[in-house]
Amino acid sequence: MEILQGGISTPKGFKAGGKAIGIRKVRKDLALIISDDLCTFSGVFTQNKIKAAPIIWSKKLLHSKIKGIVINSGNANACTGEQGYEDAKTMAATLAMNCNMEPENILVASTGVIGVPLPIEKIVNGIKSMKDTLESSASADLDFAEAIMTTDTYSKSYCVATVVNGTRVIIGASAKGSGMIHPNMATTLCMITSDVNIDKALQDEILKDVVDDTFNMMSVDGDTSTNDCMFLISNGEAGNVILDSKGASYDKFKAALFAVCKHLAIECIRDGEGATKLMEVSIKGARSKKDAKVMARSVTSSTLFKAALFGSDANWGRALCAIGYSGAEFDENKVDISIRSIKGTLELMTSSRPIIFDEEKAKEILLEKDIYIDINLNDGDYSATAWGCDLSYEYVKINGDYRS
Repeated sequence: MEILQGGISTPKGFKAGGKAIGIRKVRKDLALIISDDLCTFSGVFTQNKIKAAPIIWSKKLLHSKIKGIVINSGNANACTGEQGYEDAKTMAATLAMNCNMEPENILVASTGVIGVPLPIEKIVNGIKSMKDTLESSASADLDFAEAIMTTDTYSKSYCVATVVNGTRVIIGASAKGSGMIHPNMATTLCMITSDVNIDKALQDEILKDVVDDTFNMMSVDGDTSTNDCMFLISNGEAGNVILDSKGASYDKFKAALFAVCKHLAIECIRDGEGATKLMEVSIKGARSKKDAKVMARSVTSSTLFKAALFGSDANWGRALCAIGYSGAEFDENKVDISIRSIKGTLELMTSSRPIIFDEEKAKEILLEKDIYIDINLNDGDYSATAWGCDLSYEYVKINGDYRS
């Protein structure tokens, strides 16, 4: 696998762009992707019972061929009734009209404030004004990535190449995510393009597996949005012999997609609202993969442990408590816990017995920005990793006046 300097428009046959059209006061707020050819589409959507209009529209297209994607930020178009759905459809129809396709060939996503009518005229005019400005370039990738941001402090893109059936293929992606992030689907917006020629059922399977071990293993604040979605569209322009079975090429493509999704998931956590630290929680020695995942996510979601991390307090009891109430099965008498950062490693507990440790050394380790929590249950052969962040005063400040 090769890491490239690129983004959403780097794979062959894609053009993208982003522009400020006035939905938001300052930032870019409209993003477009267009493919030269029709694309195989796989998607993962929020499991929140309350789903935004663009989610309802795009979910209906899971078995359609896709030509493009239109995304707005600043307004979620969620809880907006029948008019919201009509507005999502209008977004699709407007882009479709400008690339000689049907609305059913266009995916729609929105992100921003919930419960506010969409300024659809601004979006329609914005789509029309952008139709001749889309490019395959670094600047287009940046414009796109910036236009889908909400409370993010920086844009997030990644691009890799791998070899499928003897042919070089590229995967490019952009994601946004900072708050309302919790394991239950992609927990953000993530758009992925590829020029691979791939069977639809196989692509669906790969995406689901990858999401389960990346975006579904991250948590900022315990809230799952009404608008979460991940779209993977592949146009086949790499020209590889179709990937339609498991084997070496399947493994390579899956590994490349995993690398993209893991990178972007971690970046979303690193940019979590008010976050000062990234935590990676690794569970080892679990009785099942499911148990390992449940426990890892329980620690990253613990409000008390997140607060301790913010204060650089080695309060390992809160992590132990979190795996205890997770519902997973394990022998509570065999647990080892340690912490590490670039400043070193410190064991805090062994065989469920506390170790007298150097508090100053613990503080030194925890003052770093990237913190690793290693928990060995010594009770099985399964492992899992989850990512989270600390809970700071700034998080409350950001969400206390988000609408104002």
